[in-house]
Amino acid sequence: MISARNTSGGDDLPGPSGVPAYKALYEQLRTSILTGQLAAGARLPPTRHLATETGLSRNTVLAAFEQLRAEGYIAGRQGSGTYVAHVLPEQLLTTGPGTPATTASSASPAARLSARGERLIRARRLPLPSVLGRAPHGTAFLVGLPALDAFPFETWTKLYTTRIRRSGPQLMRYDDAAGYRPLREAIATYISTARGIRCTADQVIVTTGSQQALEFCARILLDPGDPAWLEDPGYLGTRAALTSAGARIVPVPVDENGLDVTAGIHLEPDARLAAITPSHQFPLGHTMSLERRLALIDWASSKDAWIVEDDYDAEFRYVSKPHAALAAIDNRQRVIYVGTFSKVLFPSLRLGYVVAPPDLVDGFVAAHLSTDMHAHLIDQAVVADFIDHGHLARHLRRMRVLHHERQHELVGLTEPIAGSLDMTPSDGGLHLVGRLADDRDDRAVARNAVRRGVHVWPLSTHYLGPDPRSALLLGYAGTTSDDMRRGIDVLADILR
Repeated sequence: MISARNTSGGDDLPGPSGVPAYKALYEQLRTSILTGQLAAGARLPPTRHLATETGLSRNTVLAAFEQLRAEGYIAGRQGSGTYVAHVLPEQLLTTGPGTPATTASSASPAARLSARGERLIRARRLPLPSVLGRAPHGTAFLVGLPALDAFPFETWTKLYTTRIRRSGPQLMRYDDAAGYRPLREAIATYISTARGIRCTADQVIVTTGSQQALEFCARILLDPGDPAWLEDPGYLGTRAALTSAGARIVPVPVDENGLDVTAGIHLEPDARLAAITPSHQFPLGHTMSLERRLALIDWASSKDAWIVEDDYDAEFRYVSKPHAALAAIDNRQRVIYVGTFSKVLFPSLRLGYVVAPPDLVDGFVAAHLSTDMHAHLIDQAVVADFIDHGHLARHLRRMRVLHHERQHELVGLTEPIAGSLDMTPSDGGLHLVGRLADDRDDRAVARNAVRRGVHVWPLSTHYLGPDPRSALLLGYAGTTSDDMRRGIDVLADILR
C-alpha cells in the first residue's frame, strides 16, 4: 500500500522529485485515506514499522503523521495506536445528502422574495446563454471588452508588488467609504484634463464598478414609483438599477443627435431622473448634440431633477478629440458623472467612480457604507500609482491606435457579406452595430452564434418601446485578428 522511498535523510531532505520526504509520505497517506484505500477507523502501522517498510527515517514518518493529525485525517488513541479519522476534513466543508440543511430545504415551500427581490430577478433575466465575459470558448465580439492582450501586465505587476511591499499593512485595514484618498485626487486631476470636469477630490466617490454607481444613483435619488427617463434603446445595467429601485421607467427615443429631450418632456415632464450616455450612446454609438445637452440641463434645473451621465468609454475617440463631458458644461449642479476603469484597464478590476454635486456626496457615502464599506483598497492604491506615474495616459494612447485598427479590420471583413450584415464605422467606442437584412430575428442569430463560440449581442434586447430595430452588436476592441476572422466566417454561415 505504501511504496518505499529511497531516501536516508531527515524531515526536510528532498527525495528524487524535489519534494521533502515527509511531505511525499504525507501526500501518499492522505490520498490513500481520501480514496478509501485506508478506510475510516483503519489502524495505521506503528511509525517504527512504517519507517522500516519505506526506508525512511522515523523522524520523517513522525513528521508526516503530525501533519495528518494536525489537519484532522488521523487521530491517536492512548496506548492503542493511530487510526484514520471517521469524519474527514473535506466532509466538514460540505453538506452531503440527507443532512439537516438538505432535508429542511426539500421540505420547505418555495422561497418568497420581497417585491424588490423579484424586480431584481426580472431585471437580470437576459435572453442569451452567455453574457459579458462568461464565454465558453473564444472571445470573438464580446461587447465592452478592451484589448486585454495588449495590457501592460509587467508594469501592473511591478506596481502591485511595490505597493504591497511598501504599504501592505496600511492597505489591509478599513478605509474611507468615499474611497482611497490618493485615487480620488488622481481621478479628479485626470477627468479635469481628459473630460473637462472641474471638481475636487471630495466630490469623487470610488465604487466597485459603474454598475454599483448606477445602483447608488437610483437608490438615493428615487423612491418607488418615481418616473425616470431611460434612453430607448439603452444600457441594460441602467435599466436593472432603475427597476430594482422601483422606478417607473419612461423609455425616451434616441436618434443620431442622442436623447430626444423634447420627446422626454412630452412623455413625462416631471421625471425625477434622466439616465443617459451622451458622449457615445449605448448601444447605437451616437453623440448627443450640444443643443440637446443644454436643453436637458435646462429641463433638469427647472424640474429639480437629476441627470446621470454614464461616460463608459469616452476615452476612445479615433478621428477627433473626445467631446467634453455633459458634467463639464453643467453650471446648475444637476449632473452626476459616472466613470469606470473597466474599459480603460480591465473589467475584473471592478473599480468605477461617481463625481457628485456637493449636496449629494453624503448620500453616496452612506450608500457605500450600507453595502460593502468601500472598494478593494490595494487595487485602488495600484490604480492611483498607475495614473500618477503616467502609465494610464501612455496606455490609452496605445489603445486608441490598436482599437481603431481593429475596428477598421472588422469593417473590412464584413464587406463580403454586405446586405446580410451591414457594418458602419464609428468615430469611437469598443463595438459596432451591424444591421441585419429583411428584419431578421437578431436574438435567434445571436443564440446560434453563441452556440458556436461567437458572442454577438442582439440590439432588440435594449429596447423597451415598440418596433425595436433588428441588429447585432459586435465588440471589436477585445477581439484578436484570428478570432475576428473566425467569427465573421461563423456569422456568414449563419446568415446564409
